[in-house]
Amino acid sequence: HGSISEIAPHWKGDYLATVCPKAQQNNQVIVHSLTKGVSHRPFGKSKSNVQTVLFHTKKPLMFIVTQTNVWVFDLSKQSMVRKLVSGAKWYSSIDLHPGGDNIICGTYDRRLIWYDLDMGSKPYKTLKYHKKAIRSVKFSKSYPLFASCSDDGGINIFHSMVYSDLLTNALIVPLKVLKGHKIVDEVGVLDVAFHPSQPWVFSSGADHQVILWC
Repeated sequence: HGSISEIAPHWKGDYLATVCPKAQQNNQVIVHSLTKGVSHRPFGKSKSNVQTVLFHTKKPLMFIVTQTNVWVFDLSKQSMVRKLVSGAKWYSSIDLHPGGDNIICGTYDRRLIWYDLDMGSKPYKTLKYHKKAIRSVKFSKSYPLFASCSDDGGINIFHSMVYSDLLTNALIVPLKVLKGHKIVDEVGVLDVAFHPSQPWVFSSGADHQVILWC
């Protein structure tokens, strides 16, 4: 029971997951097969307060983001294999670096949390550049960039270089703050997305505006 808050497609196109945060027991996340026409619940025991989910683009993994933790679910083993811990009070969003070994998370308690999946289950970096809740985080698929947007009305652009040398840590540098949306009832920028091939950013806000930043 409850409203579906998100539909997350698998990158191969055959599967999609639905998220229903207010559902009980094991119904918060359901994975659907389009070709087989069947649905299954991947969790024997519900991870309460699921916020969002994300399929890995290169491995049979799914990230399940609850209010306070990020769980890594192995689709082939049908079991949880890892829990990422940061001390965050409330996660809002997640995105996977195109290389597949790093993720960035946003939180309603104003933090950006970067995990290097090869370095363990604790954050590689915790960044605090927003004054209010972070609504969304996104990597660029073509450039070493990521963006975050917040209820403070700002969109922060970061340089984020991930090196092929496993001994060299990722380089994260804040570049620019974009301001253009009006804050409505204390809600600012709701979502942000990069163009697939150009260094352009799209943002949508509570002011009913969609802005293209070049």
